Amino acid sequence: MIDRVISELDFALKLMSVPPKGKRDNPAEQYKSVDTELSIEDAKEISRLMRVNHTGEVCAQALYRGQLFFNNDTYIEKKLKQASLEEIDHLNWCDQRIKELKGQTSQLNALFYFGSFILGAIASKIDTRFNLGFLEETEKQVSAHLGNHLEKIPQKDKKTHAILKQMKYDEHCHQKTANSLGAKNLPFFFKKIMGFSSKIMTKTTYWI
Repeated sequence: MIDRVISELDFALKLMSVPPKGKRDNPAEQYKSVDTELSIEDAKEISRLMRVNHTGEVCAQALYRGQLFFNNDTYIEKKLKQASLEEIDHLNWCDQRIKELKGQTSQLNALFYFGSFILGAIASKIDTRFNLGFLEETEKQVSAHLGNHLEKIPQKDKKTHAILKQMKYDEHCHQKTANSLGAKNLPFFFKKIMGFSSKIMTKTTYWI
């Protein structure tokens, strides 16, 4: 157990400093030199929204790691790891976009990482179907959040739209996968707690 805890701490530290490389090309690469169309105010606002999304992907990594911590089902482990790899792509795409817009990632990432890891571990400890239900509800809320950001970001920012659309598609696929594996519908109060935690994250990381 101690070795696993040390391994998780090592992963978290590396994620905060040098994130692992993704496997897919950035969907924004099809658009070249279009940021000149954005005003300084637009670029600042978009970078803040992408900072929120970046922290969301940091939380996603923590949730998956936490969910895997007590998981004993090899098939579910395979599915969770595959989803986690796709979320690494999201993390890198958000980071690249923030840098292009001269923004910064959140200073609160470490705090939200460990909070999310604990939530994932608790879900994993309860039972497998609850764990999958937690994953399904998480992806459902994230997908809705991305849809909200797509409405806020100017249509002329084709790069950010391309990234968020692919992320939203992936999250929807993860949600469907969890459901197909037998996800349990979570109690109403648990969904409320998840939604409240998400609001805290989005409100704080927008500014910090």
